[in-house]
Amino acid sequence: MYSILKPFLFRLSPEVAHQYTMRTLRFALRIPMMRFLFKKTFHIEDTTLERQVMGLTFANPVGLAAGFDKDGKYFADMAALGFGHIEIGTVTPRPQDGNPQPRLFRLPDSEALINRMGFNNEGADTLALRLKNYTKTAQSPIIGINIGKNKVTPNENAADDYLYCFETLFEYADYFVLNVSSPNTPDLRALQDKEPLLHLLQAIQQKNQLKPNPKPILLKIAPDLTDTQLDDILDIVETTQLSGIIATNTTIARQPLRENPDFIQQIGMGGLSGQPVKARSTAVIRYLRTHAQRKIVLIGVGGIQSGADAQEKIEAGADLVQVYTGLIYEGAGLVKRINQYLQLKFSNTANTKKRISNV
Repeated sequence: MYSILKPFLFRLSPEVAHQYTMRTLRFALRIPMMRFLFKKTFHIEDTTLERQVMGLTFANPVGLAAGFDKDGKYFADMAALGFGHIEIGTVTPRPQDGNPQPRLFRLPDSEALINRMGFNNEGADTLALRLKNYTKTAQSPIIGINIGKNKVTPNENAADDYLYCFETLFEYADYFVLNVSSPNTPDLRALQDKEPLLHLLQAIQQKNQLKPNPKPILLKIAPDLTDTQLDDILDIVETTQLSGIIATNTTIARQPLRENPDFIQQIGMGGLSGQPVKARSTAVIRYLRTHAQRKIVLIGVGGIQSGADAQEKIEAGADLVQVYTGLIYEGAGLVKRINQYLQLKFSNTANTKKRISNV
């Protein structure tokens, strides 16, 4: 089906295609019996896929990465595609329009995207109202909320923005992610430096630990960090006792790409996602897993377009994985195909362990 729709969607601008697809999905799911049919079509229910991570039970390891549903408008509809978790955001304290359009670009030859969205969202208060009206069920996916700072907020006051989002949305999130790695908010990545990052994470964790039931908190990092910077990140995560790291966000690098360099130069600034970032994100996951002082949670994202891609991240050390750009190129069935692949891998692993234990 997607092979038929894809040429039509790719004739539309990426943002228009996204809005059209989400509205069509919502409309379809309002038709009687359609949600049941989606579940039959896209969901893989198998206990071998379940993951106990951060004290939460994930029905499967595949999640929707932040950026796809910035304002929590469509997460209940996207859940029909079989995700084990969905990450909403990035959300900021106050609404902001983001960068001028065009700001999202397809690179079909490289199976990639470049975006410079700029944290466009309706603000934390609007998201809180939307989530307040959401009725969670036993079948609902785990909900993460990805938070950031407003563009106009100076870095020295960044903690105030993150704390506002954290407090406003606390009761609606199963876990939080601090986004300090988007390349599309000026100077945001400077918050990944050791001193400002330690200050930010300590402020969030102090507030979190005062809660009766603290929430898992993760940090989303860039793929462009050096090994020394990754070591600093691990030291800070250990010091602040964060639950884990999401690796990785988009990259500012432009290699390797199959498109004409002049075309890439015309696009200009923005974060690159998809197949070109796959190898680097996997390398970052492997480094973090090898050098972490304790068993932190790692969520792998970057260039996942197949079950084999997801398994590669898991073998490198990821506990869970997330997709975004892969959905654009592979369609809604990607989640099911990944879960089917992992189902077979996990079942074979479990059977091998059982045979060994019986020897």
